[in-house]
Amino acid sequence: MGNKRAELKKHHRWVVKIGSALLTADGKGLDIDSMSAWVNQVVCLNRQGIEVVLVSSGSVAEGMTRLGWKQRPVAIHELQAAAAVGQMGLVQAWESCFQQHGKRTAQVLLVHDDLSNRKRYLNARSTLATLLKLGVMPVINENDTVVTDEIRFGDNDTLAALVTNLIEADALVILTDQSGLFEQDPRSNPHAKLISEDLASNPALDDIAGGSAGALGRGGMITKIRAARLAARSGSHTLIAGGRIENVLVRLAKGEDVGTLLIAEQKPQAARKQWLAGHLQTRGTLVLDAGAVKVLSESGKSLLPVGVTAVKGRFSRGDMVVCESPTGEEIARGLVNYNAEEAAAIIGKPTSAISGVLGYMGDAELIHRDNLVLSHM
Repeated sequence: MGNKRAELKKHHRWVVKIGSALLTADGKGLDIDSMSAWVNQVVCLNRQGIEVVLVSSGSVAEGMTRLGWKQRPVAIHELQAAAAVGQMGLVQAWESCFQQHGKRTAQVLLVHDDLSNRKRYLNARSTLATLLKLGVMPVINENDTVVTDEIRFGDNDTLAALVTNLIEADALVILTDQSGLFEQDPRSNPHAKLISEDLASNPALDDIAGGSAGALGRGGMITKIRAARLAARSGSHTLIAGGRIENVLVRLAKGEDVGTLLIAEQKPQAARKQWLAGHLQTRGTLVLDAGAVKVLSESGKSLLPVGVTAVKGRFSRGDMVVCESPTGEEIARGLVNYNAEEAAAIIGKPTSAISGVLGYMGDAELIHRDNLVLSHM
C-alpha cells in the first residue's frame, strides 16, 4: 500500500469530524478545553496551508444537558427541540474558540435534500468554496431541528463523508473516543491490536467493527467504515483517531502512525458521479438480468430496457433508483428516464419498441451512463 501517511503532508484540504461523546465529555456538557485544543490544532494546520472544514456533532447532546435530560429522547419532536437548544451553545462555543485566533466562523446546517437536489448541491459546494477562499472556518452539522428520520443522513460520519465528496477534500479525519479501529473490541479485550492501515474497501472490516453507538450519538465504528468507503469514491483517504490524543491533528499532518488509516484505492470520480454516489434516498428498484449486470459492471454502458426484468416502487422521471442483480445485490444506482408505469411497460423490450408501447419515443436508455454510478467502485 506504500507510505500513504507520508502523502498526508501534501494534502491541502481536510474534513474533520468530531463526535458527540468527545465534544460533550460523555454527556457532561460542552468540553470547552478540548474544543479549544482542537481549534489550536486546526489553526496550526491552516498555517501549514491545509484548509479545514469542521463537521461538528453535539447539538442534541448539548441540548440534553441544557434541558436536564439524562437519556436521549426517542420522539422526533423532542430530538428536534434538543437540537435547537443545543445548537445555540455549540455554535457559540466554536465561535469563541476561533475568535481567540482572530478567525471568523460560519455555521452551515445541511439536510439530505441539500445534497440530493442537483441545484442545492451545487449551491452548497459554491458556498463552502467561497467561505474557504475568504479564510472563514465552516462549522457543519445536520439540521436536526427540521430533518425527519426518513430523509436524515443517519449520522455525522456519513454527513462528513458526503461533505468530503462535495468539496473534493484530500482527507477525511474522524475523531472519536477510541484510539482508532481495533481488530477486536478494546472495551472487552484490553489487549486488542490497533489496525494501523487497511483498504477502505476491505469487507473484513465490517465484521471487525460490529457494535453500535453510545448513548449520545447515532453512529458507531461501522458507520465510520461506511463513511470511509463513501469518501473513497472521490479518492479521499480516511483517518480514524482518538480525539483525546495530544496534538492528534498536527501529528496526523506530519504523517505519524496515529489511529487507523483507511486507504482509497480508486481514482477520484467526476463531480457528477460523486453527487450521484451521495444520493441516500432512492425511489424504486430495477431488477436486471445477468447480461445487464455484466454490461454495467464491466463496460460502464447505459442501462437499456431490454436488460431489465422487473420494476419495484413508485418513481417519476429523474428520480434516483437502485439497479439490482437477480439475487438482490445492488449493482448501481442512477437517475431514471421514465416513470415507474412507463418503465414497467417497456422492460425486456428493445429500444426500437419504446415508441410503439408508449406512443412516444423519449430516451433510448432507462438510465444513461452519465447518470449512473456503480455501487462497488
